[in-house]
Amino acid sequence: MTSRLREWLEALGDIFWIRPALLVLGGVLLGQAAVLAEQTASELPWVPSGWVYTGGEAGARALLGAVASSTIGVAGTTFSITVAALSLASGQMGPRLLRNFVRDSGNQYALGIFLGTFAYALVVLRTVRSVEEVAFVPHLGVTGALLLALLCVATLVWFVHHVATGINVETVIDVVHEEFSEAIDRLDHGAPASVAGSAPPRGVPVTLAERGYLRAVDHNGLANWAEETGAVVVLLVRPGDYLFPEAAVAELIQGRGSEEAGRAIRAAFSLGSRQAATQDLEFAVRQLVEIALRALSPGINDPFTAVAVVDRLGAALCEIAPRRLTGPTIERGGRVVLHREVTDYAGLCDAMFHMIRQNAAGSPAVLIRLLETLGRVIAVETRAERRAELLRHAELAVSAGRLGIEDPADVAALEARHVAVQRQNAALQAARR
Repeated sequence: MTSRLREWLEALGDIFWIRPALLVLGGVLLGQAAVLAEQTASELPWVPSGWVYTGGEAGARALLGAVASSTIGVAGTTFSITVAALSLASGQMGPRLLRNFVRDSGNQYALGIFLGTFAYALVVLRTVRSVEEVAFVPHLGVTGALLLALLCVATLVWFVHHVATGINVETVIDVVHEEFSEAIDRLDHGAPASVAGSAPPRGVPVTLAERGYLRAVDHNGLANWAEETGAVVVLLVRPGDYLFPEAAVAELIQGRGSEEAGRAIRAAFSLGSRQAATQDLEFAVRQLVEIALRALSPGINDPFTAVAVVDRLGAALCEIAPRRLTGPTIERGGRVVLHREVTDYAGLCDAMFHMIRQNAAGSPAVLIRLLETLGRVIAVETRAERRAELLRHAELAVSAGRLGIEDPADVAALEARHVAVQRQNAALQAARR
C-alpha cells in the first residue's frame, strides 16, 4: 500500500458520517429488496412460516410506525451521548484527542444502525396499502423491521457500555498507543539503509503555493521521478511540518527545472489541516505526552495517568529496539536520488520525555517510574548509541528530581534507581564485548 493511499484511507476515517450514510443506504436497499421479494414471489419457501408477521395492514402500519419513531428518537439520544463524551474528552484529555473519538467506528456503526433501521421502516411503510387501495401487506418487510428493532435494542446496550469504557483514560491511552505501534510497524516497509556521510549538497529551491500540515509523502514515487529525470531531490520538510506558501520545501540538483520538480513534489505531498500519524511518529508521541501533561497539571494532579503514559512510551521504545528507523536517503540504481528529513532516535526520545520530565519535576512517583522504564528499555536495546541516549534522559530525570523534590528520602530513592540503571548498562556493555 502506497503512503498516499494509506494517508487517504486514514483521512477517510476522520469523516464521521460515511459509515452512518452507508448503513442508511443499506437500510433503504434492504427494505426495497424485502418488498420486491414479496411482490414477485407468491410464496417464500425459504422463510419459516412461524417466524413471519401474519397480521393485517393496520397492525403493519402501527408496528412500522413504532419502529421508525423509536429508532429516530434513540438515534438522537445516541448523538447527544456522543457529543457529551466528546466534550468530556476535550476537557479531561485535550482537544487534539477528539480525533480518536470521531474516528471510533463503534460510535459510527451504532448511529448508522439506528438510522438505517429508521430508513428501512419508512421504505417498507410506504408500500402498505388497505383493501380500498388494492390490499398489500409486506409481511416479510414487517418481519425484517421486527428483527432490526431487536438489533437496535442490543446495539443500544452495547453502545452505552462502549461509551462508558471509551472515555476511560486507560482506554484512550491504549488507543493512542496502538496507533503509535501501527506507525512503528510500518518502519521496516521499504525503509532504506541510512547512508552515512556529509550533509546533502545545495541546489535550486523549490517552492509550493499551498499551505497546511504535511500529512504524508510518497517518497518512492518521488524517488522514481528523480531517477527518470536524472535529478537529485533534497526535501527540506518532513511529515508533521507546517508548510508556508511560497516557502522552500525542497532543493533540486540537476534535473529538468524547478517547475516540473514542483509539480512532482506537489503530487507526492499530501496536505491537510491536521497532522496525522501515518508517517509522523512524533505526532502519536505528542498525543500520549499531552495526556500525561494534563494529568500532571495542578488542577488535576493525577500521577497515575502520567505513569501509565510513561509505561506505554517505554513499550513503544522496546518495539523500536529491533527495528531501524527510516534512513535519510533513497537510492535508485546505486545513486542517491532523494535526501529527506527523518525522525532520529534522539529526537523521538526528546519528544517522549522532555516535557514529561519538566512537568513532573516535583512528582517522585513519575520520575522514579521514568527511570525504571528507561532501565527496562536499556535491557532490550542492543545499539550502544541508543543506550547512550536513554542514559542521557536518565541523567536529566535525576537532575530534575534533585531540583524539584524536597523530601530527601524521595531524592535518595530516585538516585538509587539511577545507579541501578547505570549498573545495568555497564553490565550489558561488558556482556556484549
